[in-house]
Amino acid sequence: MDQITLNNDVKCPAVGIGTYMLSPEDAENSVREALKMGYSLVDTANAYVNERAVGRGIRQSGVKRGDVFLSTKLWPSEYENASAVDETLERLGTDYADLLYIHQPAGNWLSGYRLLEKAYREGKARSIGISNFEGKYIEALAKEWEIVPQFIQVEAHPYFTQKELRTFLEPYGIKIMSWYPLGHGDSALLSEEIFADLGRKYSRTPAQVILRWHTQMGFAVIPGSRNTEHIRDNLDILGFELTGDEMAEIAKLDRGARYYHRTDEQLEHFALWQPSYEKA
Repeated sequence: MDQITLNNDVKCPAVGIGTYMLSPEDAENSVREALKMGYSLVDTANAYVNERAVGRGIRQSGVKRGDVFLSTKLWPSEYENASAVDETLERLGTDYADLLYIHQPAGNWLSGYRLLEKAYREGKARSIGISNFEGKYIEALAKEWEIVPQFIQVEAHPYFTQKELRTFLEPYGIKIMSWYPLGHGDSALLSEEIFADLGRKYSRTPAQVILRWHTQMGFAVIPGSRNTEHIRDNLDILGFELTGDEMAEIAKLDRGARYYHRTDEQLEHFALWQPSYEKA
């Protein structure tokens, strides 16, 4: 498995299983089967309301906890809860997270980031990150952080390669973990001729070529699925390498096009919404 070395020398697998939009039952099954297949990165969040299921999937897999890189995110409603990290770890059934994020730049996000820094100092988080902090939000946080984060989780794909953000992150050594890595399943992206051509060359699907592009960009990637064949295919991307010329051709697809457009009203809603953890 390819590894990404973080700015604190912790190593993170380049490919993982995501659990966004998965029910507890599906998350449990997908995590269990993914780990059995050889995955070692698992991503979840308070807001996905499946942390307990993810913990069960890890335990059922038979893979040692120390061999799993477990990532989760605190939701804004937890940013001022001094027990938020311990409660999150309790739901997951572990005493530490390998990566702990704050999920949105909503509510008292600085208080939330202080919880991450405290967890890092106490050994409850081996690395920390920010999710969806771009533009003015990461600039504001950079003036306040005491510990530089290791990761940022944002939308990234060949139509939106996060050029501006990558320029900002480079001096800090902060890595990107991609969501919507396949363009939210957009048929236009998946049907681009270059991915069909490269798929034929390397005996891979267009989706596998795109996921390989992510890892060669230095991104960690966490596609989610409840389909075991798709989960298996998403891992089978490390046995080939795109050339420099091929990466340059894919770069031409960047049009700065997002699939998700967040509004200030949504951030206000995020600050007020409380996940129902009893369903997890």
